[in-house]
Amino acid sequence: MAIMKRFALFAAVNIAIVVTVSLVLSLLGVQPYLTNRGLNLGSLAIFCLIWGMVGSFISLLISKKIAIWTMGVEVLSPNAGGRSGELVQMVHRLAKGAGLSKMPDVGIYPGLEINAFATGPSKNNSLVAVSQGLLNRMDREEVEGVLGHEVAHIANGDMVTMTLIQGVVNAFVMFFARIAAYGVSQVLRGDREEGEGLGHFAHMMTVFVFEIFFGILGSMIVAWFSRYREFRADAGGAKLAGRNKMIRALQRLKANAELPDEEQRAPAMAAFKISSRKSGWLRLFSTHPPLEVRIARLQQYVS
Repeated sequence: MAIMKRFALFAAVNIAIVVTVSLVLSLLGVQPYLTNRGLNLGSLAIFCLIWGMVGSFISLLISKKIAIWTMGVEVLSPNAGGRSGELVQMVHRLAKGAGLSKMPDVGIYPGLEINAFATGPSKNNSLVAVSQGLLNRMDREEVEGVLGHEVAHIANGDMVTMTLIQGVVNAFVMFFARIAAYGVSQVLRGDREEGEGLGHFAHMMTVFVFEIFFGILGSMIVAWFSRYREFRADAGGAKLAGRNKMIRALQRLKANAELPDEEQRAPAMAAFKISSRKSGWLRLFSTHPPLEVRIARLQQYVS
């Protein structure tokens, strides 16, 4: 059932993107970028920018619903009692301290891993969710430190900023991949005025290969910015919840990551992880800095 749900969601999102982009291209009167005379760079640039940005923004607009559906998030009532009510009140108190005019929804989702995330299309339509594992393994002050970090993401507008960065990178990846594929086709054609160079299928495959190559390069840029925003959210969390609480939360994450117990490594949605254990050159692709570096930064931070 879960697999079918994810497949249906994936298909629906892609259909929505294709239909929306096709409509936008039609309304703008964008002409085909590949003609008998060669590449129309203006049309290609518009084509890639629209595909890159529209796809990213559609994902942003439905990010909250996707997270609730795929992660199994139970959105808590603002009037909830017990520990759930305490969690809601804590998030709302931090959100008010961050100057948010509309309080985020608060949720809990099943999972053994210590994890949390913030998502949503805007500051006024956001969600902060924590895993059951986080609630089970962190004390109140550590939970508050994590929530301060997530609320800081919302206050900083990180979801929108990441969407813009990803959209621009997507556009450049598409743009350069098609130029490179056209160049390969021209080289194979040689001095002949006629001839296809690459056939239609081969051209598509060449574009695909170059998109993978440039996509890998682009992902390093996105990951670098993501690491930067994590440092900024740590500082924001320290300001909202208190530096010691933020440091304790990260120390708990670090201690948990070092445990040999296999259940600590339960899978989670990688984009929402609040910890990272990549090493060496793989850190270039990590969306989060090493926990020891984040802790050291906070220890130097003066609120």
